[in-house]
Amino acid sequence: MPNKTAAPAPAQLSAIDRYFKITERGSTIATEVRGGLVTFFAMAYIVVLNPLIIGTVPDGTGQFLGGGDGPNLGMIAACTALVAGVMTILMGVVANYPLALAAGLGLNAVVAFSIAGLPDVTWADAMGLVVIEGLIILLLVLTGFREAVFRAVPVELKTAIGVGIGLFITLIGLTNAGVVSGEGATILSLGNLGSWPIVVFVVGLVLAIVLWVRKVKGALLIAILVATVLAVVLENTLHIGARGEDNPTGFNSAPTFTGVVDVPDFSLLGNFSLLGSFQNISAVTVILLVFSLLLADFFDTMGTMVAVGAEARLLDVEGTPPKSKQILIIDSLAAAAGGMGSVSSNTAYVESTSGVGEGARTGLASVVTGVAFLLATFLSPLVALVPYEAAAPALVFVGFLMMTQVAGIDWKKLDIAIPAFLTIALMPFTYSISDGIGAGFIAYVIVRLAQGKAREIHPLMWFSSLMFVLYFTLDPIRAALGV
Repeated sequence: MPNKTAAPAPAQLSAIDRYFKITERGSTIATEVRGGLVTFFAMAYIVVLNPLIIGTVPDGTGQFLGGGDGPNLGMIAACTALVAGVMTILMGVVANYPLALAAGLGLNAVVAFSIAGLPDVTWADAMGLVVIEGLIILLLVLTGFREAVFRAVPVELKTAIGVGIGLFITLIGLTNAGVVSGEGATILSLGNLGSWPIVVFVVGLVLAIVLWVRKVKGALLIAILVATVLAVVLENTLHIGARGEDNPTGFNSAPTFTGVVDVPDFSLLGNFSLLGSFQNISAVTVILLVFSLLLADFFDTMGTMVAVGAEARLLDVEGTPPKSKQILIIDSLAAAAGGMGSVSSNTAYVESTSGVGEGARTGLASVVTGVAFLLATFLSPLVALVPYEAAAPALVFVGFLMMTQVAGIDWKKLDIAIPAFLTIALMPFTYSISDGIGAGFIAYVIVRLAQGKAREIHPLMWFSSLMFVLYFTLDPIRAALGV
């Protein structure tokens, strides 16, 4: 009787693979590591940019963040990287989602210019309001309200949010690279294309396209690294320098080598006053300020996690990602943690889609990104070597990948097509995810009413749209109230 060869037993999955469901989601550990690194390089600019926004503006008493009569950018950079690293690792471990968090651009400007700069308000008071805003969002998540609002949004409108974010991050990439600028008679125009930094961007983008088309693993990461090496070589041979009024053809962030390791200063941690603002400004002003922060945080993350999930093919039939409640809980904690760390509200980053474009599908990628941020607290000189022009090609290319989702929108259905169009258009044109979502929500309600289908509008869509109407009219309301 012939011997039958037994079928080989399936390979045992590692503990890491089982925990993060790496094989189950069609990924590998190597792919997750690459994706995590690509996300880090795509958003590492925040370690440099956040200090420049919140660290160079004195508060209402004339003091700079961290105390003193002058900026302390190194301290802010270290704490920015620390909070981003811890919260991104938590996102990966708890929610198992390839989503990275850091100090939110736009939100930090609001904190710096609209809150901390108010008369008699201190930086500790301003960060206290950020903590309050984060705790309120956390309460909304724990009660199920935030997730319920998310589920009330029509699936095709969620798709439009993802497409809009794709165009938004494309614009971010093109702006960071200097390909487009806001100078001149038009709102946006071509930047100075006759410069070496633009060459770095073009080389990175072309390389990313070629490697992607040829299905080379690590295409985006390779493109970033090659563009960075080119930028370093050009800077050290031609001494191009940073872009400015006297140097319009310079790098947006010139690659500068000042060493390898720098000892971080975490003295900012815990420097917040939870209720201090109530002693210096009116309660009405406090409420309006917290509301503006709250609404931006509330819907920014909604759009970002949809965009990441759509690109990673992790959404269910309703357009909802797995463990959505855990994602929202970590995001809410990150907002509060940003205030406690005195680095402004931390939120989900659309640049996470660049790691997903590289193949990331699980929270392991977020853990890698988070660890890279923690290392950046010590290796900040090396992080400074990657200029915007080298990371921007990844954002532009991922914008293309996200744009392909537009095929999932039925453009013949006016109740979806009009809101979808406004959502997609306003995100890049207003440079705000929340503004695009708000316009789409309000348009959806208006079109449904015009069609005589008011009963088909979900109550939470009514509520959200009314909140956005209030959000868009905050400035005239504050002016009318004299606050």
